[in-house]
Amino acid sequence: MKPTVTLEYCPKCGWLMRSAWMAQELLTTFTDDVHGVLLHPSEFSGRFSVSVDGVKIFDRKEAGRFPDIKELKQLIRDIVNPEKSLGHSEKK
Repeated sequence: MKPTVTLEYCPKCGWLMRSAWMAQELLTTFTDDVHGVLLHPSEFSGRFSVSVDGVKIFDRKEAGRFPDIKELKQLIRDIVNPEKSLGHSEKK
């Protein structure tokens, strides 16, 4: 079974649009590599985290910032398909 990426976001903070955009980017990039991307409204204020099959790979509070999409794609790629080229989003 392919992995599922979960974006947990704070709806009270207005982060649905950012999360939906990130989900669209991830689904476009990882069409053949993931089962899907789940948008999960958090019950906790200020939360924005990303996990793959329940394993957290990014947390806004721990990092002190949001991930940029390039970074997020690299983190997910390293888990779901390490051989996949991300083209212009590749690490320099």
